[in-house]
Order: sequence, then structure tokens, then C-alpha cells
Amino acid sequence: MDASAPDNLDDYSPFSTVINFARPIPLLRGPLPAGPSDDPSSGPYVLAFRDSQAWISSYRACERKIIQQCQEGARIGCAISASSKCKPPWWKALLGAKPTDLKERELCEEREMENCFAAAKEKCIGFARDKCLNPFKDARIAVKERGLNLKEGVKLIHWASMPERSLWLTSQIGYLCLSHRTKWGVTNYRASELLGSDNHVQCVIGEQQ
Repeated sequence: MDASAPDNLDDYSPFSTVINFARPIPLLRGPLPAGPSDDPSSGPYVLAFRDSQAWISSYRACERKIIQQCQEGARIGCAISASSKCKPPWWKALLGAKPTDLKERELCEEREMENCFAAAKEKCIGFARDKCLNPFKDARIAVKERGLNLKEGVKLIHWASMPERSLWLTSQIGYLCLSHRTKWGVTNYRASELLGSDNHVQCVIGEQQ
């Protein structure tokens, strides 16, 4: 038997030698070319949500996370406050008063805790909205339809260059222009600019107006 051979061959199995890394967290926003209205000093690319559905999903996740953290802190604070309110005053011991009934104090702490936490939960909801709303109003959302495509643009130029244009042809050019309201070169809009035209954005920003 070869003396250099290991006693336990399982030490070299994939199970014991391969390191499994966690899957990377997907990006909430992706880069896309900046539009004409974007600040050129910021570079040729901007970060934007792929659509308004991704935007509202991230907004809801932000709200849930802040509410969860806020309520966890409020629960600790309310417990301390309830214990402080229900403990007997220090001067009762000096007067020779009977010890406080522990059952009565327990009921008092439960009552104070319930009232305190109910008020704190409402405040946490408002706090989360305030923290998430302003950044998400300014967040960019990618434009699906970026105005006229190349084929339609060439068609318009060809029609406009014809020496004799009929009234019908002119009306068709106008209709084609109006049917593509997206500005030339626009790649993204801020969420606040989509208010009233997108249901996902409306259900978040509209209810705050």
C-alpha cells in the first residue's frame, strides 16, 4: 500500500473540497444610456428600475423593512416604559406599605404595553412612508417605448421630402407623430413624472398627495 495515500479518501470528495457561495443578490436597478434631460456631468449612464412594477416592489420592500425595524425598537421601548409606569413608587416602602401584588403589576404592564405598542405601530407606518417616499419619487424608471424607431423615422423623413404631399398624407404624418408622445432620445422618467399615467406609481405617490 502506498504510504502517501490518505487514510480517508472522502476528504478529497467534492462535498468536502468545493466551497458553495451564495447566489448574488440581483440588482434593483440597472444601467441604461442617459437621456437628453439627464445631467451630462453624471456620465453616459443612469441607474433605473426596469419598469414600474419593479419600482413598486422595491418600494414595498423598503416600507416593510423599515416598519419591521421600527416596531422591534418600539416593542423594547414600550416594555421599558410599561415596567416603569407600573412599578410601585419608592416612597411606599418608607411608609411601610404592603408589597405590590405581582399579578396586579403584570396586568398593568400588559395594559400599558398594548396601548403603547398600538400607538407606536401607527407611527412606524408613517415613519416608513416618509423615509421611502422621497427617494423613490426621484428614482428613475426605464422607458419601454422610446419614441419613434428607426424604420418609422426614415418613413417620416421620406414622406416629408416628397415634393407633392396630399392632405391625406399630411394628416397621416401628423397622426404618426401624435401617436408617439414619448420624446426623442428619452430613456427614463422619474417616478414623480409618471404620476397620473401609471397605476403602479399612482397607487404609491397618488395616495400621498
